[in-house]
Amino acid sequence: MLKKLETELKLRGYSRQTIKAYLYHNRNFLQHLNNKEPIDVTEDDLKGYIAHLLAEKGHSPATLALVKAALKFQYEEVLGKSLGSLKTPKLAKKVPTVLSKDEVRRLINSARSTKSKLLMMMLYSSGLRVSEAINLKVNDLELDQKIGWVRKGKGSKDRLIILSDTMIAGVKDYLQSRRHNTEYLFGSKNGPITPRNAQKIISNVALQAGISKKVTPHTLRHCFATHLLESGVDIRKIQELLGHSNLQTTQIYTQVSSEELKKVKSPLDGLLD
Repeated sequence: MLKKLETELKLRGYSRQTIKAYLYHNRNFLQHLNNKEPIDVTEDDLKGYIAHLLAEKGHSPATLALVKAALKFQYEEVLGKSLGSLKTPKLAKKVPTVLSKDEVRRLINSARSTKSKLLMMMLYSSGLRVSEAINLKVNDLELDQKIGWVRKGKGSKDRLIILSDTMIAGVKDYLQSRRHNTEYLFGSKNGPITPRNAQKIISNVALQAGISKKVTPHTLRHCFATHLLESGVDIRKIQELLGHSNLQTTQIYTQVSSEELKKVKSPLDGLLD
């Protein structure tokens, strides 16, 4: 059954991370049911399992939503069973953490190596996901045109990214001085760096920069979108640059952006003068 699931996910172009997660959650579900035959699984089985994860395992709404998606794909899409409506707790609408421009400047300037500095510059200047940044190849960059290409990004789509003049100069200097001649921009002799390495680099540099906020590679993507919005760039252009298929996903940044709100004068000012 799991082999059929894996095949179907691959045929539909799902990412390796999604395939791994869907297989993991379906395997755990079957173990919970003491390996009950998949064809005999009912809607109540799924509801009972999700209730178990919520009440006894304390899983977050985000994890429960992923479990629900994994199970519904297997039993509805692969096995053709009708499972009705399967409810999970609503996801909290969290406003992303965003650094000020000064904090981004401090972060980048606190990097102790050229590669670390360049990685943070790329994440901030182009709005890349960490998986896109670490898999970026030198040949994906058109430095003379000030653009680059994310190949087979989320949803298996290619997308254009912008490159700043500062970024371009940094890339040229880095390529001339780096020790390993690899196809990946942020590679080593063993291939691209891992997402975990990228995370460790950025969190360590944030500590060195004295930034108290939690800083991840995705934080710099949030900063890219928010700072563009604050500078007046149309939200639909930002949507394209981020690779969002739905404008609603991009509109979270209208809640984050605070520069225009700061310009509003309180009605109390001048009232009691």
